[in-house]
Amino acid sequence: MPPASPRPVDNLYDDDYPAYTMGRAAEMLSTTPAFLRALGEHRLITPLRSEGGHRRYSRYQLRIAARARELVDQGTPIESACRIVILEDQLEEARRINEQLRLGDESQSQTSA
Repeated sequence: MPPASPRPVDNLYDDDYPAYTMGRAAEMLSTTPAFLRALGEHRLITPLRSEGGHRRYSRYQLRIAARARELVDQGTPIESACRIVILEDQLEEARRINEQLRLGDESQSQTSA
């Protein structure tokens, strides 16, 4: 028996589910489809493609694009904005991992004490 597919409502809570078309994503960010394509060209976000080949964006990707849009609106060149957002994302991930390791070390030292 094949595994059950996720319920459609489950996708509403999935930050990585590609729920938004390019047009809707651009509208939500008050930008243009060209801006979203440029973010893809600079490898900030890589939208998934529908069966018909249309770009689809997730909520996570829209948050990343919104941050880039803020920087561009402040006068930062798009290439630099993309690099800044990538570095911010990497820093946040490193902090998250560091916190997990720190908490793991604390619980291990409490267990052995």
